[in-house]
This record gives sequence, structure tokens and C-alpha cells, in this order.
Amino acid sequence: MAVTTADTRSARAEATTHAVEIIGVGKSFGPVRALDHVDLHLDDGEFLAVLGPSGCGKTTLLRCLAGFERIDEGRLAVHGRAVALPGIHLPPHRRQVAVVPQEGALFPHLSVADNIEFGLPRRSPRAQRARRVAECLELVGLSGLGERMPHELSGGQQQRVALARALAPRPPLVLLDEPFSALDASLRVELRRDVRDALHADGATAILVTHDQGEALSMADQVAVMREGRVHQVGTPEEVYAAPVDAWVASFVGEADLFPLPSVTGAGQHDDALVDIPLGRVEVVGDRDEATHVLVRPEQVVLSEHGRPAQVRTVDFHGHDALVTLVLDDGTLVHSRSGAHPPAVGSHVGLRVQGVCRVVPGGLPGPSPTADPGAAR
Repeated sequence: MAVTTADTRSARAEATTHAVEIIGVGKSFGPVRALDHVDLHLDDGEFLAVLGPSGCGKTTLLRCLAGFERIDEGRLAVHGRAVALPGIHLPPHRRQVAVVPQEGALFPHLSVADNIEFGLPRRSPRAQRARRVAECLELVGLSGLGERMPHELSGGQQQRVALARALAPRPPLVLLDEPFSALDASLRVELRRDVRDALHADGATAILVTHDQGEALSMADQVAVMREGRVHQVGTPEEVYAAPVDAWVASFVGEADLFPLPSVTGAGQHDDALVDIPLGRVEVVGDRDEATHVLVRPEQVVLSEHGRPAQVRTVDFHGHDALVTLVLDDGTLVHSRSGAHPPAVGSHVGLRVQGVCRVVPGGLPGPSPTADPGAAR
């Protein structure tokens, strides 16, 4: 059967419709511009982390998506349906958007099962609701705990119940507002993995708001880095970490040493792919036209018997590895990520750079290697 023009247009429109569309969204609180022409989109089943420092606008974006705040300009749409435009504001209860808050916010007088069932439509048969509750408990690893009361659960278990409650009605969008901030470090790591797996297993489309780089990089399919109300970069965790768009993103997403990029002038200079920095000659990739800095990650700085001489200034030990701060002979501070047995403070080592480094534009100000005030002149 031939496909008509109308059918073709409809098919194309359906193919280009994203699960979530954030188009040119702006929001101000008096003179403060909280969101400045934010553009983002998610496909079905995708998990996006919105990462940024405090005050960057990420929580305002989440509140606008949930319907708790009105936007001033732009468009918000969920599954092709506009939920917010200037002058049009669909209230939260009509958006079918689920929110997992920072501390769960469970109903203390309801059992775990009743908390999860609360969001399910009452017109559904009771047996069907019970099956969905059991499915959600299994998704979050709490099978058999449906009769418990919230006060009988640990903090991590309460967050799992909050996630199960959000997933129960199969909403088109799940919003997670820094849901692990109140938990201890070891529990956060375990819960991140389990929450990510549960969201993927249920096919949920989700947005996580966080200021924790490790959280964003380890959980999300895509990461959007925000600063001062704007999205500066969107990409996979690997892209954002390995190929930051500027010096600020490089320094915010993980530890980074940024060295001024030397200019290459005159005939007979070495290959443009090789540049000299305080750590020696390194191979670089990236657009040299606007680049101002060479990015070196701590894991690229290898401690060895040979290489540029340096002295260990501090060691931040993390158990499985350590972040070592060293000072070169010229007073430049650099960082190296060592194994579980770092060198002693005050010891002398050699340093060399392993792998290819990326050049980045200055962009917004970011930290650069600085002279150690205690180094000999």
C-alpha cells in the first residue's frame, strides 16, 4: 500500500517527538535570571543528569518541569503534550510527572505497600494494583517488606520506597531531586547503582538533579552541565569528562590541571600535535583555533623513577586510590591519582604524562596550576 503524504508527515512528526522537550525556557526571580534559554530533550527510557554548582538553576528547572514554578518564556512538553508555555501552566497533578524528593517524604501512617499503591488509579482492580506494588518492590530490591512501616526502614530503604512509589503509575517522566544527599557515602554508591538499574528495568524516562559529579557520571545516559542558568554542555558521561567544551567544565567535572597552551610560531617548530608544558612535551587533540589551555587529568600523571622531578606535598587517601598533590621544581602544583599505596609526603618522585591531552578554550574561569608559595625561588 502506498503511503500518503499525510501519513508521511504524521510518521515524521511522531519520529521526531521526544519524550521530554525543553525549548528556550527562561525563568527569573526579580532581577535574578535563574534559567536562560535552556534547551534539552530526552528520548523514551533515557536517563539525564543535570549537573551544576549550587545556584546554577538546576533545581529551578526541575520545579518548572514538575509544575511547581511557572516559566516566563519557552516551552515544556512531555510526550508531545505542552505542559507549560508563557500564559499556559498545567498544574502538577495533571502533568503525570513523578518527583522523588531528597528525603523520600513517605506517608508515615501508611505501610510500605500502601505508600507505593497511593499513586495508582483507584479504578484499577485491587489485584492489579497489588501486582504492580509487588513488581515495584522487586524493582527496588525490597520484596517482602510491603507490610513494614516507614519508621522501621533505614534511610536508604526509605529512598527505595520513594522511587517505587514514583514508578508505580508508570509516569511519562520521573524527576529525582538530589535523592541521595542525606545518605552516608557507602550507601550512596550502592543506591546509585540500584536506582539506575531499576529505572532502566522499568523503561522509565528520568531526570536527576545533582551537584555531585560522581553521581551524574556513574548513573546517567546523558549529562547536562549547567552554570548561571545556562546549559554549557550536553553529552554522554564519557564525552563530558574526556572532551569538555571549555576550561570551566573541565575543572568542574572531575579534577583537572589546566596549563596555558603555548603558541607555535615560526618555521621549523615541532608538530602542532606536540606542545611543551611544565610536565614535559605532550601530544594534544582538539581545536587549536580558540584553545587557551592544555587539560591534564590526574590519572594521566604517572609517578615513576624518570620524568620531571617533583616533591609530594599532600596525599588525600580514599582507600582504593589517592589524589596526590605535587610541586615541580618551578613551583607549579600538579595532581596525580595513584593506587592504594601512594608515596609519602615530602618524598621526591618523577612525573610523566601518559596518553593524549585535550586542548580547551578558556571559557569561564577555571582553576589553573599555580606556583607553590613555599617553593624555592
